[in-house]
Amino acid sequence: MAEALMAVMTRIAFLCITAAVFGSSAHAQNYPAKPIRFIIATAPGGLLDVPARLAAENFERAFGQRVLLENRGGAGGNVGAEAVAKAAPDGYTLGVLHQGIVAINPFLYKNLPFDPLNDFAPVAALTSSPVVVVISGKLPVNNLQEFIALARRDPGKVNFGTAGQGSIPHLAGVIFAQAAGIRLTHVHYKGAGPAFADLLGGQVQAIFVGLGVVRGHIATGAVKVLAVSQDKRLDSAPNLPTSREAGLPGFNVVTWFGLFAPKGTPAAVIAALVKQVLAMQDDPAVLKRLGEGGLDVLKETPEQLGMRVRREYEQFRGIVKAAGIEPE
Repeated sequence: MAEALMAVMTRIAFLCITAAVFGSSAHAQNYPAKPIRFIIATAPGGLLDVPARLAAENFERAFGQRVLLENRGGAGGNVGAEAVAKAAPDGYTLGVLHQGIVAINPFLYKNLPFDPLNDFAPVAALTSSPVVVVISGKLPVNNLQEFIALARRDPGKVNFGTAGQGSIPHLAGVIFAQAAGIRLTHVHYKGAGPAFADLLGGQVQAIFVGLGVVRGHIATGAVKVLAVSQDKRLDSAPNLPTSREAGLPGFNVVTWFGLFAPKGTPAAVIAALVKQVLAMQDDPAVLKRLGEGGLDVLKETPEQLGMRVRREYEQFRGIVKAAGIEPE
């Protein structure tokens, strides 16, 4: 009797597993059967919109389904990220998230409404963008070493502006000062626009941003770009020296944007999405549009993206602590 009961239970378990496998496979084969929603975890008009729109256009052509773009800014991207984490894991709600949400916000906010390491399924990295060191055109220096020497002569008197405490530009300034052995004063504003306006006006002497923010002002002499914070020159701006070439090899800050799904999204669906992202990243027209914004393609498998998140999570834990930022 016991053996017969065990046999029945084993048979039932087998059928359940088989149904789950075939159900997942059928779901993947029919995917997508309706529009896909991209939640962009910033306010409209930000740099995150660029890869999101390119990916949406590519998906629409490849899948024959509409991709709906929904910007959800607020709390450093936490509002949008929460919506992704709590969405149904069926491949129809995806998040376009930036590095700060998963690697920095955990140390800026006491009670995150999601777990950045466990509530998302990494799909694909999209783009990367090194920070560039930008100074006011009114500052009487012309290269990185002269700027460092100026800051060293007057500790704390050289200011850098950012859109907020704990942001990538702020932490880039902290990393820069540590690498250069200097002391800079952080001035944070209610947005990148006011910070940039004060750079142009000479109220702050430096900012640390993506090239796309300042590209249109370089030729006028309003700003000077002193270095790119990575070991490789930007394809879209090959005349700009890397931080190593400019004499500060310890300054490397690269921001990135990635595509994430809710945890539990079927692996076959993620594979279909990855295939389309990789195809998009080989498109010359896409590369051109990204380059105009100072963005490079970042090709990584879901596993590599997941490893990146965990690695930078630990890295920024120490950086935020060194910056003296207390979580709120």
